[in-house]
Amino acid sequence: MSVYSIRDLEHLSGIKAHTLRIWEQRYSIITPKRTDTNIRYYDDIDLKLVLNISLLKDNGYRISEIADMTEDDMKRHVMSITDKSAKSPDQIQALTLAMIDLDEERFEKIISTNFLQMGFEKTMIQIIYPFLVRIGFLWQTGSINPAQEHFMSHLIRQKIIVAIDGQVIKPKPQASQYLLYLPDGELHELSLLFASYLIKTRNHRVIYLGQSLPFQDLSEVYKIHKPKFLMTIITSHPGQDQIEEYLAMVAKEFPQSTLLVTGYQVVGQDFDLPSNVVLINKIEDLITFVENND
Repeated sequence: MSVYSIRDLEHLSGIKAHTLRIWEQRYSIITPKRTDTNIRYYDDIDLKLVLNISLLKDNGYRISEIADMTEDDMKRHVMSITDKSAKSPDQIQALTLAMIDLDEERFEKIISTNFLQMGFEKTMIQIIYPFLVRIGFLWQTGSINPAQEHFMSHLIRQKIIVAIDGQVIKPKPQASQYLLYLPDGELHELSLLFASYLIKTRNHRVIYLGQSLPFQDLSEVYKIHKPKFLMTIITSHPGQDQIEEYLAMVAKEFPQSTLLVTGYQVVGQDFDLPSNVVLINKIEDLITFVENND
């Protein structure tokens, strides 16, 4: 059983902590537990309740209505909304609930429905990728435990690999070559896998080296293939105080190539980047870059 602060509930649900406290007082809709030292905390059941409330409220239910619902009533309404709603926030919220419950069957239903309605790429961009950004942030802040993150990452990884395997790639004569890797110690691979899918579907060549690649090994592969572009994602490694030094080292080692970099640790930061390093702020930026650079 995980333990959450009210700030964790705010980050996970989007409902302000101040609002949650008002609902506690006015409707007794959620009751925090308290430690022996009188510090308030919440558990998985409380988190699911707040996520369900958030979803219902976003779909037009008044908080007074929600407060009068039984647990079964609330669950039925939530399932009905997520089964029918095409809105991305609703689907992301549903995936968050599936993650908290470690509910593979629910995950499969959500993903399969969206694949049928939108196709793989749109589902990834509009639903799964924002969800990955959310759980990446939550993992960094300790709002979810490793088991929950690993559970969802494994399921999503399977979907991306199946999609990659199902591609029929016909690289153009002028197709560029991209070398994709994660720095030594970096294990968060899902976004890199999806980047591989996006680049391949635009009929470019990909050398995929995966997670936690030592710099020496990167150099050895580079000598053989000399790709025009490299791409990496920095979520946790290297640390914040080492990123500029690391990017400068890669840029200097491979001056004839362009390095695309993205990830939680670099997006939104005020780094002094070398001229051959391009910051990718969002997935749409990567698509635009790939489609406009041969």
